[in-house]
Formats: sequence, C-alpha cells, structure tokens
Amino acid sequence: MTMSPKRMCLSQKKKKEDENGAAENEKAMWEGLNPEILALIFTRIPAEQRIGVLSLVCKSWSQCLCGPYCWADIDIEQWCRKTNRTVFKIDSAVCKLVRRTKGTVRRLSAFKLGDRGFAFVANCGRFLKVLKIPMSEVTDNMVEKHAVSLANMTVLDISYCLKITCKGLEAFGKNCKALVHLRRNMPPPELVPTYNVKPDVSEALTIADTMPGLQHLELGYGRFTDVGLEAIFAECKALTHLDIQGCWSVKLDGHLEDRCLQLQEFKSPWHDDFDIGASSENDSDDADSDEESSSDMD
Repeated sequence: MTMSPKRMCLSQKKKKEDENGAAENEKAMWEGLNPEILALIFTRIPAEQRIGVLSLVCKSWSQCLCGPYCWADIDIEQWCRKTNRTVFKIDSAVCKLVRRTKGTVRRLSAFKLGDRGFAFVANCGRFLKVLKIPMSEVTDNMVEKHAVSLANMTVLDISYCLKITCKGLEAFGKNCKALVHLRRNMPPPELVPTYNVKPDVSEALTIADTMPGLQHLELGYGRFTDVGLEAIFAECKALTHLDIQGCWSVKLDGHLEDRCLQLQEFKSPWHDDFDIGASSENDSDDADSDEESSSDMD
C-alpha cells in the first residue's frame, strides 16, 4: 500500500521534528552539566583544542573553559614544540592559561619557557606540585627570586636548561623541601658544541646538600665524577631510581657500582637504550596541523 503525498510530507515533517527535538535534548543535557563534571571530560582533551574549538560550542562550555576547573593540569609541551614558537609567545600562552586557574594550578608542562612565564607561574603556584620546563630560558636570577613560592613542588624537570646552574639548583633545593623527583638531563656534547664538557661536581654536590628527599633522579650527560655520585648516595637516603646515562666522568669505582645495582632502577653511563630521537620526532610534526590552535593560544 503506497503512502499518499500528504501523509508522506507529514511523516517526514514529524521525523524532522523528532530529530530536532532529540538534538535539542542532547544539547540541553550537555549544557546543563555541572562545570566540575564538564571539566573532568575537557581535561582529557589537549589544551589547544580546549581553548580553541571547544570554547565555541556553546555559552556554558565557554564559561566552564574560562573558569579554573579545566586548568589545574596544564600540558602544552607539544604545542610549544610545534612551529618553533618564540619564548615570548610561550610565556604569553602560559600566563593566559595559568591566569584562568585562579591560583589552583597543580601541574604545568611547557617547553622553552622564559623568565616572564616562570615568574608568573611561581607567583600563582602555591598549589603547584609538578613543574616540567625542559629546554627553557629561565635564569638563575629568576629561580633565586621566585623559588620560595614553589614550596609544595614534588616533581621538577629542568632538563637542557642551560641558563640554570648550581645557583638555581641550590635555590630550588633550599625552598622546595617536598621535592622527590628531579630531572636534570643535559644535551650530549655533539649536539651543543659550546657546552662545557670538563668534569664539574658542583651540581651533584648541590643536589646532595639541598635535596636529601629525592627518590627519582635523572642526570643524563652530567659532568660530575665519582665524588659527586658518592655525595648523592651519602645524603639522598631515599633514592630508588637513578639515571646517569652519558655521564662519562663517572667510573663507578670501589663500592659505587654495588650501591647503584641495589637501586630499584639504575641506568649506567654506558646504558645503550638511550634514545635522543624521540624529541626530534616530536619536533618534526607537521606545523600546518596546528595553525588554528596557534592563533587561539597566542
């Protein structure tokens, strides 16, 4: 039995109304969600998409994304790496996102952060637990000035930060008593020809003297010797994980090798699993894929 044209039109109209009603109900359901619940969902999405596409969906989403719930954990390291962004742009993006937390940021991961961005984070970071800023331009002077504001920090990554020396390390150690995990890997000599490769135990001694609570320690391509390693073992009694890959001045003479092998995890200076290609792979991502998010974050 064929349906009359009139009935067919009415049926299609009702179907369209049902679809529109379902869409409106679904939209209302999402818009009516508690901001804290929305934030739990949004935090699984990369920061550049949160601040870009998601904020345009509806008013309630935009309001949620402008509030602190979505930004306790800020990870923009991959965004920073793409298209070789300047320190100024990275500092501006970090300040913009940290400002949204209203002082509740607990974790920050960025790349090539500058003094301005570090100072802003420190001043807003009384709840900050994790700070990962590899290859940043932060200086000793800025660390000495603001480390006192990072008393609750437990994890610190300042790998490849060539402007931070033992002075900056000392400031972190004296002010961040809760620190249990330090990453202070340095570049292999062949990648930075100007980097001084002469043995120097000052950083190792500073770590030993000011960071006795460390449990995880990464010092890849450090310039210290057995003397520095001895000091670390003598003072850092809680140490369970140690990575000293590429530390060619360490010989592990005497009882040092036995001490290292007693750790839960140990990577020796001659560990052959070190892969410096990972960061290069990330750096070679297609820059065009992030042009839209770039304009949102800048």
